[in-house]
Amino acid sequence: MFERPSMRFLPDGKRLLLQQGPIDLVIQATGEDSAAQAAYEAAGRRFDGLLAELCGELSLLRSRVTSQSPVPEGVVARRMHAAVLPFAVDTFITPMAAVAGSVAEEILGAMVCTAPLRRAFVNNGGDIALHLTEGEHVRVGLVDRPEQPSLFGTTTISATDGIHGIATSGYPGRSFSRGIAEAVTVLARTAAMADAAATVIANAVDLPGHPAIVRMPANAIHSDSDLGNIPVTRHVGRLAETEIQDALATGLREAKRLQALGLIPSCALHLQGRSETLALPALSETTSRKLSHA
Repeated sequence: MFERPSMRFLPDGKRLLLQQGPIDLVIQATGEDSAAQAAYEAAGRRFDGLLAELCGELSLLRSRVTSQSPVPEGVVARRMHAAVLPFAVDTFITPMAAVAGSVAEEILGAMVCTAPLRRAFVNNGGDIALHLTEGEHVRVGLVDRPEQPSLFGTTTISATDGIHGIATSGYPGRSFSRGIAEAVTVLARTAAMADAAATVIANAVDLPGHPAIVRMPANAIHSDSDLGNIPVTRHVGRLAETEIQDALATGLREAKRLQALGLIPSCALHLQGRSETLALPALSETTSRKLSHA
């Protein structure tokens, strides 16, 4: 049994905090006061019971996805499965790689369906679902380390960009990574896809066998990890400049491959003070320019 979800506004009075178990959502709705209030109430209603829904299919959600994998039953679980399926041919991946983005999407969807909002976001530990109407935009910070974030760049997303999801992955973050990137931030059409793609690209930023990289089996750290005995990165010592460049180049190649497949529009990668970015000209001029020069 879970404790009931908690729901309270942060000190600024503008952002709502929803918490239950491992989920912490920071939510903001912009519109008429009555619309924003209705959206917050809708978010609370949908949040209540969502964790139990996921836990009811946890065994399947922690299992590797293949083309023959059964599709989960729950709405959020199905979204997680669909988001990781495009990556399953090439790599080990489970629906849990998209859980944060999928939850954020679900809550945002409940809000937008309930009330007319000009702008809204749901931030689930750095994985963000966005709603922007015509003329609206949001400025997004690109962090260098998920667990102790500081900004190494910013980008501005406009409604015309078609970006509705932002996610960051890296080995210092709350989830395990097989790579050595400190942060990979992905912009995508949905939060679930951004979450899955950030995981895959962060895994690709790597220097296999390097003596400065400490790895441990995931299940030696958390016995119920969905990664089982796959080694995950725990520490990265100081790398030579050429090694940093090589690792980032490998991640950037993976990002370009995903972009060519139409899975992501753009991303930014960060490792030991160096950054690489991939921007798509189809984004608005402001977004593409700022991301390219982050």
